Amino acid sequence: MMPKTEVQDLSVELKQGITLLEQSLFVQCSDCIISVQSNSAPLLDELQRYFRHLVIQQSKADIAVIAIESTALELAYSFKDWPREAGKSGRKDAYYQLEGGRLIQKVRTGMVFLQSETSRIAIGPCIKNPNQVINFINSQYMNWLQQRGWLICHAAAVAYKNQAYAIAGFSGRGKSTFMLRLMDDEQIDFISNDRLFIRNTNNAINAMGIAKLPRINPGTIVNNPHLHPLIPEQARVQLLDLPKQELWDIEDKYDVDIETIYGQGRISDNRPLQAFIILNWQHECKQAFQVNKVNLHQRRDLLAAIMKSPGPFYQDVQGIFLNGLTEFDELTYLSILDPVNTFEVRGKIDFAALQSFFKKHIMSEVC
Repeated sequence: MMPKTEVQDLSVELKQGITLLEQSLFVQCSDCIISVQSNSAPLLDELQRYFRHLVIQQSKADIAVIAIESTALELAYSFKDWPREAGKSGRKDAYYQLEGGRLIQKVRTGMVFLQSETSRIAIGPCIKNPNQVINFINSQYMNWLQQRGWLICHAAAVAYKNQAYAIAGFSGRGKSTFMLRLMDDEQIDFISNDRLFIRNTNNAINAMGIAKLPRINPGTIVNNPHLHPLIPEQARVQLLDLPKQELWDIEDKYDVDIETIYGQGRISDNRPLQAFIILNWQHECKQAFQVNKVNLHQRRDLLAAIMKSPGPFYQDVQGIFLNGLTEFDELTYLSILDPVNTFEVRGKIDFAALQSFFKKHIMSEVC
C-alpha cells in the first residue's frame, strides 16, 4: 500500500466531522463535467442558481469539488503572498506548497482551498462568499482548458452570427462597459467578461468563455439603461454628479445576471474568433476617438492588455504549480493571434462612437 501524501492527510483532516449532503450539483462546461458536493443546502441552491444554464442531471464527473461551509479556519501554515499583477495593490491570495498539491487562502475572507490533482476542497464561510466558491469551480475548468492547449487571455467577448469578438483593455479602460453595451443588440450574445481562452484548432482560431458572469463597478452601470436596476435611482443620480475619472475609479462590484437582464439563451461558449479589439483610450485625452487596425508583431506593447497569468490555482498536465508571476510567452500569443483581425482604440473614451464603428465596420468585416 502506498503511503498517504500530505494532500491526502489534509483532505481527510478538512472533511473530518463533516456530513456531506446526499445530493450533488453537476455542471457541464463544454466537454468537462464538474460535480459539486457540500454540507450546505443553501450553498448548493446558490450554485444551482448561478450555473443554471449549465446544470445537468447526475453524470460521471471529470472533476469533483467539495465546498464545506464552516467558520474561517486558523491553520498553522506559513503562507506566502501570491504577487499581484501590475496595477493591483493589497493582499489577496496567499499559498502554501504541499507535497502533491497546494493550499490557497483568501486573505480578506478567510476562505481556504485545497488544490491538487485528486482533491479540490473549498472550506470556510462559503455562504458569505459564494463568488469565491464559484471562482474555485471555474478555476477547475480553466485548468482543464489550459491542460488541453487553450491559452488564457484577460479579455471580454461577445458572439454575433457564430463569430466571437474579443475585447481587451488596459486597466480601467472599460472592456466590460463596452461588452455590455454591445449586448443592447439582441443578436449579440455574451461569451466572457474577464477570462477568455483561445486555441488554434485545425488552422481555425477559436475562443472559449467560462461560466463567470460579469462583476462590474458603478461606472459601468450608471449610463446603461439595461443595468439601472442594479442600483437605486437616487444613488445613480449621485454617481453621475461625480467627475468621470472619480466615478470610474470606484471599486464596488455588482453581479450582472445575463439571462435575467438580457433574456434567456444569451450566453454562448466556443466560437471562431473573428476580431480582437484593444481599448487604449482615456477619459482625459484631448485627441478624438479613433480605431486603427494593428499588427501585434509590430505592436508588442499591446500584448500587455491581452496576456493573463493562470494564477495560483493552475496546475499543468504534470500537476506542477506556478510559483508566482512568470514571464509571458509572447510568441505563443502572437502565433495564435496572427490570423485574427486586431484593432487598437485610441483617443478620448466614446462608447457610443465605438459601438457604432463596431457595427458598421468590424461586424461587417469592412476593415
